[in-house]
Amino acid sequence: MILYPAIDLKDGQCVRLLRGEMAAATVFGDDPAAQAALFQAAGCAWLHLVDLNGAFAGVPVNAAAVEAILARVTVPCQLGGGIRDMATIERWLDKGLARVILGTVAVENPALVRQAARAFPGQVAVGIDARKGLVATKGWATETDIQASDLARSFEDAGVAALIYTDIDRDGAMGGPNIAATEALARAVSIPVIASGGVSSMADLIALRDTGVIAGAISGRALYDGAMDLGAALGALRS
Repeated sequence: MILYPAIDLKDGQCVRLLRGEMAAATVFGDDPAAQAALFQAAGCAWLHLVDLNGAFAGVPVNAAAVEAILARVTVPCQLGGGIRDMATIERWLDKGLARVILGTVAVENPALVRQAARAFPGQVAVGIDARKGLVATKGWATETDIQASDLARSFEDAGVAALIYTDIDRDGAMGGPNIAATEALARAVSIPVIASGGVSSMADLIALRDTGVIAGAISGRALYDGAMDLGAALGALRS
């Protein structure tokens, strides 16, 4: 199972939100590229980047910070937030992103997801963000009546590289991930599923890994707060 350290970007800074609330942002640093370099030095194999402003605006906002990260590190990076048309997808992949994450458009324009996955094999993931099993879009501000599992299954034949499943109520709360819901989703589809939201301890990582069906886990606040040591966590997952 791959551990993805998260760098969430708001106004050019590294932050973590609490349950997706922009007003509940904690700033952890004003040099995202330096933070990315620290994560790489600790041995991570991937980085997970989120343009929080972009998720609300519908267009990239923290592009300068993302580009600085891409210039600083050599590990592959995936990015979500404000990526809602083919031109933006192409631009980010041309700039060196390994994978784009499509969230809102997966609900509003699923044909674009399919088109992008065909055009860029292995480089398009779908972000499924849910409260109590129902998908939320536009930076988690808009709730839908779509079941997360139904949305996941709708992309079964689309060729997407991964599904990133976030339980919004767990995100940034340091209370542990929703292992049962994430495992159920992973068993419902053949697409690799990455867990996000609440991954805050070594025990969380081991529990996710030991399901045998979850391909990755994203963690942010626990790494910044020191609740989990990245190097130790990576070592535990390798053992």
